[in-house]
Amino acid sequence: MRIDKFLWSIRFYKTRSISTEEIKKNRVSIGESVVKSSKEVKEGDVIKIRKNQIDYKIKVIQIPKSRLGAKLVPLHIKDVTDKEQYELLKMRKMSQDYYRNRGEGRPTKKDRRDMDDYVENDVAADFTDWDDFFGETGDDSESENEN
Repeated sequence: MRIDKFLWSIRFYKTRSISTEEIKKNRVSIGESVVKSSKEVKEGDVIKIRKNQIDYKIKVIQIPKSRLGAKLVPLHIKDVTDKEQYELLKMRKMSQDYYRNRGEGRPTKKDRRDMDDYVENDVAADFTDWDDFFGETGDDSESENEN
């Protein structure tokens, strides 16, 4: 099976075209050599993949016939990625949460509607008639005084 199709079928990439693009960017290698999309994958190969700024290593146990369900993936590959790589990923996620907590940022539609309702209710409570506030009765009285 071609490596681009293999990585798609074991659900490492969402689409086959994304898989092909990553291979073209030299982010996938078998052993120590960078591969092309047409490279055939064999059982026992160790595939090194650079994704999300860490290096994954997977060992091919079995070649699937077609795209697999998520529960069947462990039957076909074995994850041999270094634990240091996962710790590095965990540290990056924690550092991102430091700057912005999950759920903060741009308001959702519901948040915006809640804010609009709050502002409308607040404005309605504070609303006063400006003519009454300044003691004016209207524009007619000003025009009569000028003549």
